[in-house]
Amino acid sequence: MSTETDLRPELARDTPPAPPVRGRRPFRLPKANYPAGIGAFVWLVIVIVPLYILVASTLQSRQEYLDNGPLSLPDSISFDSYRQVLEGDFPRYLLNTLIVTASCTALVLTLAVTVSYSIVRTRSRLSQRAFQLFLLGLAIPSQAVIIPIYLIITELSLYDTLLAIILPTAAFSLPVSVLILVGTMRDISEELYESMALDGARSVRVLFQLVIPMSRAGISTAGVFSALSAWNGFLFPLILTQSRETRVLTLGLYDFVGEFRVDIPALLAAVVLSIVPIFTAYLFARRQLINGLMGVGGK
Repeated sequence: MSTETDLRPELARDTPPAPPVRGRRPFRLPKANYPAGIGAFVWLVIVIVPLYILVASTLQSRQEYLDNGPLSLPDSISFDSYRQVLEGDFPRYLLNTLIVTASCTALVLTLAVTVSYSIVRTRSRLSQRAFQLFLLGLAIPSQAVIIPIYLIITELSLYDTLLAIILPTAAFSLPVSVLILVGTMRDISEELYESMALDGARSVRVLFQLVIPMSRAGISTAGVFSALSAWNGFLFPLILTQSRETRVLTLGLYDFVGEFRVDIPALLAAVVLSIVPIFTAYLFARRQLINGLMGVGGK
């Protein structure tokens, strides 16, 4: 008994003291930021009101729109405006726009990927000068060179064709696409290039098996940008085309604008229908678009 009694103080001295038990802090709601809330509400109103006018105006007749105004609720929902648009030349304009957009996007991505890969992997001064030349295209607006473009298209006998819209649109989308892809490809690790070189891979194999898979975010960003430029293009279709067979959506909206009247519900219905395809494409590519824009600067 005495031995056990003598060991207890030693065991007590050797055992580290238990850490103090700290109580949990009570949950507290963050302080309300009233200025931020008011600003967010004002911005929400600024965004929602035009969208409400756009959609509500298409669901009423032209006479009802003129009588009640754009901010009023429709007395009865009517799809006559959409029916009028679809029964006209809108499907032809939509098909022409899809052809222009798809062709322009494919051409821009094909050229931008190969050019960017050459700029990133070639260390010569010539490649850097080529990159600077592409960046120079960012400072040249299309309005400043529309007359030379018109003369070139006319000399090539491409006036009033869809190719007359595709080529200039792709040319002005190419500098931004090259800038995006160069920044994306520079983020690829040098060790990956070296490992594929040790495996005996040539440049074409490196491009298709390494660079393109790891540059999907930048390629999606360049694709969405070039598609938006082609879909919303107005100047080149206006100057370089003339007939209704080559008219695109941006020019087709003028079908609802007459000399003495404007069919606003039908015009806005055509606007809504023209927004749907490109908005759907954006929904599928928005994550890659954001990732690509975050990597534009490169390392």
